[in-house]
Amino acid sequence: MSRVLIVEDEVHLAKGLQFNLEAEGHTVEVAGDGESALQRLLRPPKEGKKNGKRNDAQREDFDAVVLDVMLPGKDGFAVAAELRAAKNFVPVLMLTARGRPEDVLKGFASGADDYLPKPFELPILLARLQGLLRRREWSRAASTAPGDGSVAKSDQDQFSFDGRTIDFAKLELRVKRNTIQLTVMEAELLRYLVRNSGRVVSRKSILEEVWGLHEDTDTRAIDNFMVRLRRYIENDPASPEHLLTVRGVGYRFVPEPERS
Repeated sequence: MSRVLIVEDEVHLAKGLQFNLEAEGHTVEVAGDGESALQRLLRPPKEGKKNGKRNDAQREDFDAVVLDVMLPGKDGFAVAAELRAAKNFVPVLMLTARGRPEDVLKGFASGADDYLPKPFELPILLARLQGLLRRREWSRAASTAPGDGSVAKSDQDQFSFDGRTIDFAKLELRVKRNTIQLTVMEAELLRYLVRNSGRVVSRKSILEEVWGLHEDTDTRAIDNFMVRLRRYIENDPASPEHLLTVRGVGYRFVPEPERS
């Protein structure tokens, strides 16, 4: 089964989650603060061999992280952001206080893949975590599947436009010779824009359809996401051709812009 890191400073909650995840067959470790979690997640493997085999005792390879926002020292937002900055894309399920929309959006902006408000029901957490683990397995399978190297114009797993390819299965964006790793939510936002190519989509519809937020929420987080995606996609992010702002409404995705 999978190896999961729980980052939670409430000992009773951490132990309860560990017990239940282990009962599901997972191997579980616990970190009580953000600093120790980052040390375990980002520490390089220890070099050397023992009995003719490589010594990986210090390697900290996890398949998923359950990450609380409210932690002593570095909070969950900082932990997720540092993970992504270090090119570590382990799936992160973030536990947010009271499910406040601002916490949810800030979590996604920092690199979380899914969120769950406290207090939560255990079956819901298990289902969310299993969904992230399943996506990770799909991504691994896609990266090792044989193929002829060709890319379809558009299908369920890939979309190509203007010399760029979004691979939703691998969570990758390929631009010329560069490959950019996407978070799940970045990929889902791009998928939503692709499905609505050429049409104006409102910020409210993005909140509801991509993030699942149905209340009055500050939409500036969406603008921040778009700034990031433009850095990935556009030749000149200051003068976008693909991710266009429609003032006062939202955005429009243009796969093949007309150029003079």
